[in-house]
Amino acid sequence: MGFKVTVDCLQYKSSKESRLVWFIREFKVTICPWCQETMSSSTMLMRSWYCLVPAEEIWKGVTSVSNAGKKRGRGKGMGKKTAKNLNKGQIIGVGRANIVWPGLNSPVMRGRELVRQQKLPEDLERQKALLKMRDEMKTFRSLKLSPLERGWSGTKMPGRSIGVPDPVGEDTFDGFDTKVLEMKTVFNMKGNHGRKRRLSVLVVTGNSRGLAGFALGKAVDTRAALRKAKNRAGQKLMYIERYNEHTVFHDFFTQFGKTKVFVTKKPEGHGLICHRAIKTICEVLGIKDLYAKIEGPTNLQHIVKAFFLGLLQQKTHEQLAEEKGLHVVEFRKEEDYFPTVVASPSLCRSQDQIQPNEVLDFTQVFKMSADKEVFTLCQKEFGTDDIVNIGHKGAEGINNACVEQ
Repeated sequence: MGFKVTVDCLQYKSSKESRLVWFIREFKVTICPWCQETMSSSTMLMRSWYCLVPAEEIWKGVTSVSNAGKKRGRGKGMGKKTAKNLNKGQIIGVGRANIVWPGLNSPVMRGRELVRQQKLPEDLERQKALLKMRDEMKTFRSLKLSPLERGWSGTKMPGRSIGVPDPVGEDTFDGFDTKVLEMKTVFNMKGNHGRKRRLSVLVVTGNSRGLAGFALGKAVDTRAALRKAKNRAGQKLMYIERYNEHTVFHDFFTQFGKTKVFVTKKPEGHGLICHRAIKTICEVLGIKDLYAKIEGPTNLQHIVKAFFLGLLQQKTHEQLAEEKGLHVVEFRKEEDYFPTVVASPSLCRSQDQIQPNEVLDFTQVFKMSADKEVFTLCQKEFGTDDIVNIGHKGAEGINNACVEQ
């Protein structure tokens, strides 16, 4: 905003010329170039710094911090400051001076009468409402999400759903859901571009029926990184076998790097008692009952890779039966350890064909506690020498009970 000052440049041609120079320097007045050439009467305009830059740049100086300040750790709470929209609540033709402008804020004709310009009493309530509206803009309002849409920690992205992967040609991902496991800022130093900042996003997608995949996406923009990771995960799907569509086939141990994961099979109704990343993976896979313990570093990428490796290395009951040529019998605590044949080979071996030094330990669990579900391999008649323990601690009493039956 500014005001106009009209002067006669000819009167300053003589001794008062220095006053004009002082006036220009003191009040930062800009003189028209034609005035300086002709030295005739002209117009000088007072200019303000707020007229030189747009509103977005002005608000940026209040609501943000410079790149040098960010490197020094400044402005960590600047994200809570929001720019005020001073245009909100404003109506063209309506201002502090309450004037009726025909064709602008009122019709030109009312019936057969021509509406004329007139000044109305000042509206004090309008000004109070505008001030109240601008004061409310000062407070920071966090993003409101329903409890089902929230992530692991409030409104942060890890744990939140980002929808279905984009279709590839005619193939669509019906029934799939993608969830974010990790989103962090990474930097890469370049010799010609300097420090390059990008976002790294790790996601997992699945259809809750055993089909799932995970991928990592990097981009400068948040939406681009999420879209890239989501679409990559949809192109790297793996099918995971599930026992009765609710848990894993057996206990197993898996490791990636220094991260160790111990997974235990659980009965229906137990739930998912595990790390939040493993719980999210189980939800998109359709695994409902499982216990998992992690030892070592809790690097999210290592946890995800280790868990998927363990799931892919599982052996189904049919595979175990065909490999050894023996029946697979399950003893479950909730069924009072009654033996149940869960798989049979196409060709069953006899007792004489089993070597004394043959390794019959199929479990992949190490250093696990007692009271685990027991799997045994035995012949069709449940003979004494045919029952083989798969490696669960405390299974001898159960084997003896089975033999006595």
